[in-house]
This record gives sequence, C-alpha cells and structure tokens, in this order.
Amino acid sequence: MLITISSPGELDGERLMDIYRESNGENAEVQYPDMDRSEAVEKIKRGFVEFIKRDFLNGANRYFVWERDGVWVSALRLYLVREGVYYIEALETRPDLRRMGYGTRVLSETLKTLEKTGKFEVHDCVSKKNEASLATHRKCGFVIDSDAGVDYLNGERDERDYGMGYYSK
Repeated sequence: MLITISSPGELDGERLMDIYRESNGENAEVQYPDMDRSEAVEKIKRGFVEFIKRDFLNGANRYFVWERDGVWVSALRLYLVREGVYYIEALETRPDLRRMGYGTRVLSETLKTLEKTGKFEVHDCVSKKNEASLATHRKCGFVIDSDAGVDYLNGERDERDYGMGYYSK
C-alpha cells in the first residue's frame, strides 16, 4: 500500500531508516571514517531524519513509501520544483527486500497519484551503472532525456548519471 507523508508528524523515522540502511552505512564510512561505525551510522540516521522533518517536509514536498504487512519496504522523495514539475531523489528499497518489484510499485503508484493533479512531468538522475534502477524507471514509463543527470534543485550536472524524465499525457 502506498503511504504519502506530507508533514513531519506523519514520519516514522525508524521505519524509514530501515529502507536506507545500506546508504546510511556507506555515507557513514565516507563522512565519518575515523568514528566507530555504529556511532557514525546513528549520527547519519539522526541527521537524515532531522533533514526530512526540518527541511524537506516544509510545504509541497512529499515522501512516498510502499508498505507491505506493516513494514516500510521502499520509498522516494518527491520535490515540487514548480507547478507541474517534480524531481525525485532517494528511490530505494530495503536491501533484504530487493528484486521483488517494490521500487517499481512505489514509483508507479506515485505517478498514479500525480495523475490526479493534471498534466505533469517528473525528473530523476540515475547512475549509468545502476541497471536495476534504470530498468525500474523504464518500466514505469521514464525515458533518458539527457546523457548527464541534472539535479533540478541546484542545476548541477553529473556525467556519471542519466537524466530521466516521465511526461504525463
């Protein structure tokens, strides 16, 4: 089932961090290489949840989460860039529940939710090496629309990514 989170009070930080367990571990190694690993991961998690509550959920932005049997299994952040234009970040599935279609479900159900608002477009940056994410995006109707990913929030380009776009009819 799709859950839409639009305010800080709706966020269950622990369940969300279960989805980002792998990324949080990788970020901890990079950002705090000399700190005890478990302490570094906890610091990353606290900072991530604080960012979501304080900065991300501050208006029209939303988190979409796919829940199965009470477990949050996949999620994405959806930014409203301007009227009818959205940008996705952090599409991820719990490591222990990958390859079961949950990323596709959260992405496709998010698009169905947006269809109710009228004509829209959604953009994302996907690593050229991430075949699973590229396949998920294509399955949901995204196309590669630039050979370099463009972060719609700051305009930065990254040659390691593709710019992906979904355009409603």
